Amino acid sequence: MGDRGGAGGSRRRRTGSRPSIQGGSRPAAAEEEVRDVGAGGDAPVRDTDKDGDVDVGSGHWDLRCHRLQDSLFSSDSGFSNYRGILNWCVVMLILSNARLFLENLIKYGILVDPIQVVSLFLKDPYSWPALCLVIVANIFAVAAFQVEKRLAVGALTEQAGLLLHGVNLATILCFPAAVAFLLESITPVGSVLALMVYTILFLKLFSYRDVNLWCRERRAGAKAKAGKKANGGAAQRTVSYPDNLTYRDLYYFLFAPTLCYELNFPRSPRIRKRFLLRRLLEMLFLTQLQVGLIQQWMVPAIQNSMKPFKPSGWGRVGAGGAVLVPNHLIWLIFFYWLFHSCLNAVAELMQFGDREFYRDWWNSESITYFWQNWNIPVHKWCLRHFYKPMLRRGSSKWAARTGVFLASAFFHEYLVSIPLRMFRLWAFTGMMAQIPLAWIVGRFFRGNYGNAAVWLSLIIGQPVAVLMYVHDYYVLNREAPTAGT
Repeated sequence: MGDRGGAGGSRRRRTGSRPSIQGGSRPAAAEEEVRDVGAGGDAPVRDTDKDGDVDVGSGHWDLRCHRLQDSLFSSDSGFSNYRGILNWCVVMLILSNARLFLENLIKYGILVDPIQVVSLFLKDPYSWPALCLVIVANIFAVAAFQVEKRLAVGALTEQAGLLLHGVNLATILCFPAAVAFLLESITPVGSVLALMVYTILFLKLFSYRDVNLWCRERRAGAKAKAGKKANGGAAQRTVSYPDNLTYRDLYYFLFAPTLCYELNFPRSPRIRKRFLLRRLLEMLFLTQLQVGLIQQWMVPAIQNSMKPFKPSGWGRVGAGGAVLVPNHLIWLIFFYWLFHSCLNAVAELMQFGDREFYRDWWNSESITYFWQNWNIPVHKWCLRHFYKPMLRRGSSKWAARTGVFLASAFFHEYLVSIPLRMFRLWAFTGMMAQIPLAWIVGRFFRGNYGNAAVWLSLIIGQPVAVLMYVHDYYVLNREAPTAGT
């Protein structure tokens, strides 16, 4: 600020000396300008035109061209516009991956086969076990609805309702797991999709039961107050308990891009057709891109990485590092495809107003911040229905956080081990390892170093777990039959 003020002062003094120059007393004006420069410590600032070039006619005495300032890369300079360097990094990333892509094409040829993708979902084109499982899930949703209807009119006690809900929720997790584990006609990919649907249904119905229970508790103590609120909000088409207990309300919640139930969701005023079309085109393009990257890049990398895992080659385990880059790139594309394209498309179709599906997890400086911001629907559910209830029951914050990670570790292992029909606990161990990792990063890393540690854990941790499961699955389903013959 001092430099700018000095420059401005020099400019004002120089303007004041111009009449002397025009009047013919040029030496006197020059002496006055030299005196001003020596006193102010700043060189006369030359004017620039609209294109940023120096206006040569605005000054003749450039006696000084230096001032007190830091280099741009110095932290004291306050400079923060590194957009050009970021663009350079993107260009270099594209060029380096283009080289790998060309090498891949030369070595393997074109491996992309859309027909092969269908075989991942179906073994028999006339048998659709995963789709049948998804359709059967409606039974459990209707069962939860009927229990809530009877609780609302007092036909069931709260203890009986809790027991029925518990049985229903336990069956939601056990029934598809048994079918996926015992039915030979279901593929691992189809099994994963079916189990994901049932997991989402479990979380949604858990929230549905909790919110309706809270409404009954509030109604019991504040009937008059609830009636005033309902009448006052009639113009805004708000719904109060038990008017929310309809199939329309239930299935809106089941299809809405959220895991937490509310009686009155925020709604957008209209469906934006252009916005929806962009999201649908993104979904189509990114789906094809992910399939192509998996078939062309990921599968050959995994197949090559199987050799170091054999007993004769443990010394070459580092070759599995070839999986790091494609796995991480596919994960980033999957994140954008799911949390931005898919969820926004569903929200736009259903006019669901809350579009906060993620926050700036890429700026995470701690593991805890990452898990709190990369998947907002799950984070809200854990906070509302797991973490806070544990605190209200007297648990410590550390115990509540550990409980959340335990639940998350269980569902991660549930979605991986059952479709693969093997239990290795790699996903469970990886999730529980986040607890000490979060402490280490929070204790020893700050700022950019913490952000780098988070990125490093994402780039290395996921591929290692994937490689472990692929290796075990390869041994069980490829080498074992060969050895038997």
